[in-house]
Amino acid sequence: MNGKMRPLALVTGASGGIGAELARALARDGHDLVLAARGVVAMEELAAELRREGSDVIVIGSDLSQPDGVATLIADIAGRALEIDVLINNAGLGAAGRFVANDAARIDEIMQVNIVALTQLTRALLPGMIARGRGRVMLVASVAAFQPGPRMAVYFASKAYVLSLGEALSYELRGTGVTVTTLCPGATATKFFEVAGADHSLMAKKLRRMMRADRVAQIGYRALKAGRRVVITGLVNTIMSFGGRYAPHRLTLPVTDMLMSGD
Repeated sequence: MNGKMRPLALVTGASGGIGAELARALARDGHDLVLAARGVVAMEELAAELRREGSDVIVIGSDLSQPDGVATLIADIAGRALEIDVLINNAGLGAAGRFVANDAARIDEIMQVNIVALTQLTRALLPGMIARGRGRVMLVASVAAFQPGPRMAVYFASKAYVLSLGEALSYELRGTGVTVTTLCPGATATKFFEVAGADHSLMAKKLRRMMRADRVAQIGYRALKAGRRVVITGLVNTIMSFGGRYAPHRLTLPVTDMLMSGD
C-alpha cells in the first residue's frame, strides 16, 4: 500500500459523521486510507466508495473503548508495514445526564476513547513522523472544550483535555515538519446527540439547522493542510467559544445546564 507515492492517512471513528467526511476529503486530495472504528459494515461501504475514487483503503475493526484497543490497532498497522503520514484522531463518545446518574462503565469508555486512546495513538505514531521529517495530526475536540458542561461534564472535560494537548503538541513540534491541528466543531448533524442520549436536550431541539458533517470536514481539512494550530467551525461557534473561554463561569454554567436539559 505504501509502495505508491501517495500519503497514507489513518482515520479513527471512520464509520460515519465527521470521520467519514474527513476520509472522503483525504481521498479526494490523493491519500490512501486506513479506516478504524467498530462499525465495520459502514466502513466497508465507505471503503468501496473511496476505492472507486482511486484510493487504496484498508478497513480495521477497532474498539478504542477497550484498554488494549490502541495496542491492537498499532500491532495491525505494524504487521502490514504501513507508515502513517496523517493521523486523524476523530473517535469520540459522550453521555448526557448528571454525573452521578451516568453509568460508571460509560464514563470509563468516554475517558478511554476521548483521552487515553487519543493520547496513546498520537504518542505511538508521532516518533515515526518526526523521524521522516513530515506528518500531520488532527485531534477532534469541540467548542465544548472552552467551558465546563453540566449534564455532560465528562465529555466537556475530555474535550478540554484534547484542546490543551493539541495546542501544547503544536508548539513542541515546531521545526520538525510535523503539525498538530485541533478541530473544534459545534453541534453537527451526525448521530452524536442520539448516541449520547442528548437528542431530547434543548440544544438538540433548538439547533435544527446544525452544520453538516461534510462542511465541518471541509473546514477542518483546509486547516490541517495549512498546519493551523486550532480551528473552530463557523462564526456562531467562534462566538460561543469566545464566550465560553472569557465569560464568567457563574454565567455560562446555568446557560449550558439549560441547553443540555430536556426542559
